[in-house]
Amino acid sequence: MSEAISIPQTQKSNPFKRIFALLLHPRQFFAIDPGGWRLPMLVVSLTLFLQTMVTGYFRAKAAAMGEVKFPPDWEWWTPEMQNNYMQAQQATQGPVFAYIIPLVGALTSLWLGWMLVSGLLHLASTLLGGRGNMGSAMGVVAWASIPFALRDMLRVIFMLAVGRAIASPGLSGFVSGSEPGMLFVGQLLGLLDVFFVWYAILTVIGFSVKDNLGSGKAALGVIGVLLLILLAQAGLGMLGQNLSGMLISRPFF
Repeated sequence: MSEAISIPQTQKSNPFKRIFALLLHPRQFFAIDPGGWRLPMLVVSLTLFLQTMVTGYFRAKAAAMGEVKFPPDWEWWTPEMQNNYMQAQQATQGPVFAYIIPLVGALTSLWLGWMLVSGLLHLASTLLGGRGNMGSAMGVVAWASIPFALRDMLRVIFMLAVGRAIASPGLSGFVSGSEPGMLFVGQLLGLLDVFFVWYAILTVIGFSVKDNLGSGKAALGVIGVLLLILLAQAGLGMLGQNLSGMLISRPFF
């Protein structure tokens, strides 16, 4: 049997070393580190702020150059509808629509989503026999979200390298079409990537350790809750895209 890996006290007080300990030895981290949610949520909020600002800059730059993303059924719109749409696009090119509104929406969605996911996962864990509390659930979900900070930084680097905003996040680039079914699948795939899988794995490990759950029960609870939230987000995203022709949002993940 391999020996348990301990986390020195100096490493616990160093935020960067704590993050590396989580990513390299997640089971030992959740078993030894007291956790808490403030540090990881601050890190994810800061990287989200940076990504939103860079995305807003390149979208504003593209709009100023006359690059407009048309809705999927644009060719079927009447000339009056197309003219109204173009006027609306011009009215939303200011800094409020490019930076402030997306940032407020992104941070609000991040923090509300974190609390919602924590509550649902705590409920699922309790029903499956877990012995944790809401505080530990919030800590697990917060620390498990660290891969999203890495994703935000990689997106920022990509946008700075290519000089444009990301048009198709996640796996959404693999589907196209304006039918409701394709829009739903596109919204769903846009939420999925390797970082989401990483997040799910860390969450399973965290609840297994903190709530004294078996790996199978922890995986069942986490996958069930995340699948439910993904389907709800995809449905709301499809509805928003149908209503406005352009969705500006930040998923919970």
